[in-house]
Amino acid sequence: MNYRMILYLLGVILILVGGFLLCPCLFALIYQEKEGWDILLTAGVSTGLGALFVLQLPKRRTMHAREGFLMVALSWVVISLVGAVPFVLSGVIPNYIDAVFETVSGFTTTGASILTNVEALPHCLLFWRSFTHWLGGMGVLVLMLAIVPMSGDSIHLLRAESPGPSVGKMVPKMRMTAWILYGIYIAMTLLQFVLYRLGTLFGWGEIPVFDSICLTLGTAGTGGFAVRADGLASYSMYEQALTTVFMILFGINFSIYFFILCKKFKLVWQNTELKCYIGIILTAIALITINLVLTNHTIHTIGDTVHYVAFSVGSVITTTGYGTVDFALWPEFSKIVLLLLMVSGACAGSTGGGVKVSRLVILFKFACAEVRHLLHPNAVDVMTVDKKRVGKEVIRGTTGFFVVYIALMGLCILLVSLDGFGIETTVSSVFATLNNIGPGVSSLVGPFGSYAAFSALSKIVLSLAMLFGRLEIFPMLLLLRPGTWRRNG
Repeated sequence: MNYRMILYLLGVILILVGGFLLCPCLFALIYQEKEGWDILLTAGVSTGLGALFVLQLPKRRTMHAREGFLMVALSWVVISLVGAVPFVLSGVIPNYIDAVFETVSGFTTTGASILTNVEALPHCLLFWRSFTHWLGGMGVLVLMLAIVPMSGDSIHLLRAESPGPSVGKMVPKMRMTAWILYGIYIAMTLLQFVLYRLGTLFGWGEIPVFDSICLTLGTAGTGGFAVRADGLASYSMYEQALTTVFMILFGINFSIYFFILCKKFKLVWQNTELKCYIGIILTAIALITINLVLTNHTIHTIGDTVHYVAFSVGSVITTTGYGTVDFALWPEFSKIVLLLLMVSGACAGSTGGGVKVSRLVILFKFACAEVRHLLHPNAVDVMTVDKKRVGKEVIRGTTGFFVVYIALMGLCILLVSLDGFGIETTVSSVFATLNNIGPGVSSLVGPFGSYAAFSALSKIVLSLAMLFGRLEIFPMLLLLRPGTWRRNG
């Protein structure tokens, strides 16, 4: 175990967080908000503490799988604990557990909030909430890999932080892969912001610049923190439709965009996960729209109903969590469809959460192979996805992930049920946090609800669920396993 390297990288992370905290200070300066001093103080302490860890460069700088997973889990815990401090110092969220819940929700791009009056927050802290989404979307460690030269097999860091059953390099150099990922991420973020502003220019909406910035950051990270109490309900149809499109785009595996840049269009058309992802979205929109029409829950016209349903489906499957209508009031069939979308999630290698479409594809193919094996015991069955053989280690990892995922979900539901809320609230709150979605399908934790009523124990459990979900379970499991920390563990 390379403890010295872990401490060194944690120092780098603390310095990065200190630098990130300077961004909301700029908004505090613009809007003349005293809370900027609390953020600045936190930035100074974080940077100073990080500098102590990086004073001496480790002699051995290699990172193996165990160090990589531990480093990622530790980093996300640390940035959440530090990022919560400005909320407490400013008095906006006096309770530290509540502040940690809010910050974990931000960095894990969940969007679940304990705030009941978000519009009362100063601009600098509203920006910080949305900025945590953007940082957590692509991953803080991916950014660090792009900035800090590292020797050894640093792909363990990327695999531990990036969502999906199989993560590899886009190009031979790990650092260049990180730069490509962030380059695509930044370009798409800027494009969405520009389109927001063009909509205002041409009279299609009147979204303020500050709102444009925050909503863009939240969409890019598929987070869901809004700056208005009604989510996106009061924005124009153009702004809502634009957000729908970009939520879905950010839910696509970023390697698809890399293929497009390299003009490898054949690989894009043949991508099974992408086709399934689009197919699930279109099917869900059709099913929910038909259900709403048949049960007289139509929202104004049928065209408007399709518009709002598409927004909700895009928000849930990409685990963004923005809301335009309260889908907690929809019929049970529609809410069940949304619950299934929560489990499905977006594509591997995207900024979305959930189980991931690629895992569902592998599990489905594995189940079909088992049925065929029962009928033809002596047949040799080779599983393929996109005309490539799926290795046994990927199948083992996928099935193992799903088993632990179900067990963890059951444990979280059991603990949260101690609060005594109804089964709909209890189950959907765990679904919403473990899958990094944010809003559940009950009125208490719905798109316009809040997690403020939960006990401290439930907030801790749900905060851990968000971290488990964002880091795909195993890094957090290793962090909490005592044997991991032994030198020969």
